[in-house]
Amino acid sequence: MQPQGEERFQILVGTAGDSYPLMDMVTPEPDRPDQTLTDYVLVADYRTQRDPRQVHRQRQFLKELQAKGFQYKVKEDQEKVFFGIRADSRIFSLYRTLLMEPEGPAPRVDSARPITVPDTTRIRIVNFILNCRTAAGDTFEDLVKDGVFETRFPLHKGKENLKRTWARWRNMFRKQPIDDIRNYFGEKVALYFAWLGWYTCMLVPAALVGLIVFLSGFSLFNASQISKEICEAHDIYMCPRGDHRRRYQRLSDTCTFAKLTHLFDNEGTVIFAIFMALWATVFLEFWKRQRARVVLDWDLYGWDEDQEEVALELINCPDYKLQLHQHSYLKSTIILILSLLMICLMIGMAHVLVVYRVAAAAVFSSSALPFLEDQVTTAVVVSGALVHYVTILVMTKVNKVVALKLCDYEKSRTFSERESKFTVKFFTLQFFAHFSSLVYIAFILGRINGHPGKTVRLAGLWKLEECHLSGCMMDLFVQMAIIMGLKQTLSNCMEYLHPWLSHKCRSMRGSEARDPELRDWQLNYRLNPVYTFSLFDEFMEMMIQYGFTTIFVAAFPLAPLLALFSNLVEIRLDAIKMVRLQRRLVPRKAKDIGTWLQVLETIGVLAVIANGMVIAFTSEFIPRVVYKYRYGPCRQGARSSADCLTGYINHSLSVFHTKDFEDPVRIKGSENVTECRYRDYRNAQDYNFSEQFWTLLAIRLAFLILFEHVALCIKLVAAWFVPDVPQSVKNSVLEQKYEVLLGKLRGGPRQLSSLRSTDV
Repeated sequence: MQPQGEERFQILVGTAGDSYPLMDMVTPEPDRPDQTLTDYVLVADYRTQRDPRQVHRQRQFLKELQAKGFQYKVKEDQEKVFFGIRADSRIFSLYRTLLMEPEGPAPRVDSARPITVPDTTRIRIVNFILNCRTAAGDTFEDLVKDGVFETRFPLHKGKENLKRTWARWRNMFRKQPIDDIRNYFGEKVALYFAWLGWYTCMLVPAALVGLIVFLSGFSLFNASQISKEICEAHDIYMCPRGDHRRRYQRLSDTCTFAKLTHLFDNEGTVIFAIFMALWATVFLEFWKRQRARVVLDWDLYGWDEDQEEVALELINCPDYKLQLHQHSYLKSTIILILSLLMICLMIGMAHVLVVYRVAAAAVFSSSALPFLEDQVTTAVVVSGALVHYVTILVMTKVNKVVALKLCDYEKSRTFSERESKFTVKFFTLQFFAHFSSLVYIAFILGRINGHPGKTVRLAGLWKLEECHLSGCMMDLFVQMAIIMGLKQTLSNCMEYLHPWLSHKCRSMRGSEARDPELRDWQLNYRLNPVYTFSLFDEFMEMMIQYGFTTIFVAAFPLAPLLALFSNLVEIRLDAIKMVRLQRRLVPRKAKDIGTWLQVLETIGVLAVIANGMVIAFTSEFIPRVVYKYRYGPCRQGARSSADCLTGYINHSLSVFHTKDFEDPVRIKGSENVTECRYRDYRNAQDYNFSEQFWTLLAIRLAFLILFEHVALCIKLVAAWFVPDVPQSVKNSVLEQKYEVLLGKLRGGPRQLSSLRSTDV
């Protein structure tokens, strides 16, 4: 073995023009002190050097790079062989169209002026060339699978400023250096952090309003008429709710939960739900304006991703054949069927959680622990939320594999098209994985159980789970609080601790080389690897959080506040990961956040529907209003000294005669109880739905339709009122076009003649 840091091959420079017949070369920029810096590093295991076949494939790959105008050198330590490659400055003359403004006059190449190539552009172009197939038909990924190489990565260079001003916990409340992020990681990463910062700022008013709505419940904590009636209902017995340890329970025993429920199930809930619908629209509209300003500053307003990908393909291979857009109805049908099967699986997982909750209720009811016997419903809800969280973690990995397989079958034309389709498929599966259980709790739980004496049973054995005695909003609130709390705490902790511990373990392996350059390569190699969808995972995490922040927010007004705290941590956590713990991401150009914008708009519409249904069917808002103006002391405008909701509890509970139980003797305390109450609107004679039930159902449906139409109209008006693009941006683009046309008009007779002869 050679000593550490010794170069095994001399730097080989390819010929200057033979490989690039597409256009003439221009004068390269003069040698600079950093001329020998490396753009990319390829790594191979040292054991591959003992296999002549592997060595031959390595040299063949490097020889093809050399023919394309690359330089490379080889360094090694005791375990790995490092191949440092750098694109010669002359190679970027072929990519000069990528460095010009997309909407400008025809590029004029000044042979006396050197080409200045940003590091992000260098890395992006080199990465594209490395991705191309070799003469043998192999891609770099194929060589990695065959063990020829282990990995590749661009080097972290010049990140000290970002480490000091951005990737530090102490800078949590400091403005992000978006331009510096763009200059180091590229436009796509910079737009992610620009969007995340904007989202976090916009969460401040939403969090404040949600907190006010929640705290307003505290001001009425002991003043609520409904809570008073529940706390004083010592003579009202609720019907047994389980099969084990069956007993009657006084309604007054739920006094504490009734007061807690009023914190988030009050009149302010409706106002907050409408506010969040307006907030979601304003947030997106103002983000579009912010994005327009940013991309104009970056000279990317008219940039086209498809055009750049085609240009790269043509320059790398002049014989490249254009891949046209294609659509296969057969493939689309197959993908649709497979996606629906996966969605059915997600819904099936929600049913599995239902089975778990039913079985857990039976186990907790027969438990020897007195606490569990008295708080069966609470224990079931909490444990069910934990099981749901674990299910989400497992199904996330399954969903990603399925979405990738569907994209592989679809065979997208370009990487950007593949990424867009993968986004739609993966988000759809993730949406059902995260929200199917919440849909069950909000709209199904306790509504298909029948009534005491004639209950619906799972497989004819276990009684279906019912809502908490204080109402289904309590179950939904607890489920949302636990899942959001776990995702914002445990997920963030794991997101930081896993790469940090992994980096520490990798750093302890092997010794540092004496050669400074090799030592730098080793340090970069020991950082955590990044993948094609590393940034995608960050976006997906934020989309799911945005869903929790807007969908079902009527049941959990503290969701924006939790999201705000989480995002303040998430921004610095992602910054520290990208700058300190991970290898450098390959910079990618972008002028927007792509398909994620459509995802956000879809979530906004779903939020209006879901919150309208929660208010109409899950909360007690509609029954309270109907009782107040139709059945209570204040009905039909009557004046009363009593509270308008006096008697609401007695009105909202149906009567069941204990003699109609199949085995009334087995119920504890049955000798002194002749009737019990349960939450429903049924007649006391035949237990069929009463007139009040059908009246409430009609009013609930009318409210849902009215709420959704009003909320959607507010969203449409807000979207119309706030233009997507600021007038200053439009004027700047218009002035640029004017300058281009004016320059052509004054460019001489030849250009004027060409301009006049152009077909319009």
